[in-house]
Amino acid sequence: MSQRTKIKALLEHTETGIEVIVKGWVRTFRNNQFIALNDGSTNNNIQVVVDFENTDEALLKRITTGAAISVKGQLIESLGKGQKVEVKATEIEILGDSDPEKYPLQPKKHSLEFLREIAHLRFRTNTFGAIFRVRNSLAFAVHKFFQERGFVYLHTPVITASDAEGAGETFRVTNFDIANPPRTENGEVDFKQDFFGKATNLTVSGQLEGELGAMALSDIYTFGPTFRAENSNTTRHLAEFWMIEPEMAFYDLDDNMDLAEGLLKYVINYALEQNRDDIEFLTQRLQEEEKSKPQNERSEMSLIDKLQFCLDNDFQRLTYTEAIDILKDSTPNKKKKFQYLIEGWGADLQSEHERYLVEKHFKKPVILTDYPKEIKAFYMRQNEDGKTVRAMDILFPGIGEIVGGSQREERLDKLEQRMNEMGIPTEELWWYLDTRRFGACPHAGFGLGFERLVLFVTGMGNIRDVIPFPRYPKNAEF
Repeated sequence: MSQRTKIKALLEHTETGIEVIVKGWVRTFRNNQFIALNDGSTNNNIQVVVDFENTDEALLKRITTGAAISVKGQLIESLGKGQKVEVKATEIEILGDSDPEKYPLQPKKHSLEFLREIAHLRFRTNTFGAIFRVRNSLAFAVHKFFQERGFVYLHTPVITASDAEGAGETFRVTNFDIANPPRTENGEVDFKQDFFGKATNLTVSGQLEGELGAMALSDIYTFGPTFRAENSNTTRHLAEFWMIEPEMAFYDLDDNMDLAEGLLKYVINYALEQNRDDIEFLTQRLQEEEKSKPQNERSEMSLIDKLQFCLDNDFQRLTYTEAIDILKDSTPNKKKKFQYLIEGWGADLQSEHERYLVEKHFKKPVILTDYPKEIKAFYMRQNEDGKTVRAMDILFPGIGEIVGGSQREERLDKLEQRMNEMGIPTEELWWYLDTRRFGACPHAGFGLGFERLVLFVTGMGNIRDVIPFPRYPKNAEF
């Protein structure tokens, strides 16, 4: 066998006495004899046994933590505990040296804050190895879910002239000389002379363009990066993040909820099946971390139990109005324990309210529907009561909102009226309104923030730890 074999495959090997080639990075080197080698295919290292009496001393000195090496040897049954097989080395080649005095990842526990400062190396730790293998499986499962259901994967633009949410927190895209942009006669920046002939920004959502695809292809989904220039330094916000946004023609709100619940269960189940070792490692990591917390702040369920709980329970569906009644009468509201007290109908629900409904009241994932139109986007279908829209949010334990969606407003007159009320210029979105002019039909869609999903499945506490290179205010390193 002259080909390199990945460590994950070697550890699962049943046949011993064969010659193998294994390559990876040294985690530790003990007694000049035992190398713990890792190549990122699993958190488990393979032990390489070195015949140090017959190995050049200069070579032994170069086997240091972080060094990349290639090993040729026999796969043998392990005499030590903790692994079934190990490699008895016959040849060792140093592929890349690592100065042990300068290498920042020593074999000890490092804080997540410290690892964020060296995000270019943090992949080499067990925690981040596990996180990014789980992230990979979740991304693959998203595509698998939609492809199995006949959806078309649509790439929507990263550069756009529209602000889908109407929130205005966008990153400007320009090729102007920033110090000296061309100006109009009245002194304003003349975007007609810019690269695209108009003001453009990085997208906050692929939804509006996704709807155009659904009006011809029936079922589409997007899965790409989105950007928000929100000056927020919380553990839940990033300036660059990934969104999964399906849009389905001929769907109503119930179909939309069924699809979203089905997607979440499918991808969680896929990760549990494909990455059991990684999720067990992250479960233990979380238990260790929580030992330092007071009892009342610890999770009631382990990470694996929490994931299984989402698979085993039908999501509880209720209207915003019903949720407000529950929250108003709740003990934390009456005893003024909520940071934001629920006075009555029309309140914008905060994360603490969403988590109360999921974790304390229903003890299962919740789908809230029919929100007041005043707190939702212009494109949501208006209900007959004139006060609410056909919106839906899925709330998860520990996270709060993980999915936001709605049945879209397909009636041209109602959509134009709502845009006028909200001051959204109809002439700029003429192309979007065309889908209501030519063969409009009921349709629906939702957005799932991919990092929030990864956060939930890995049990991590900070969204900056589940994306390879986090972008947030005052930080665009690596």
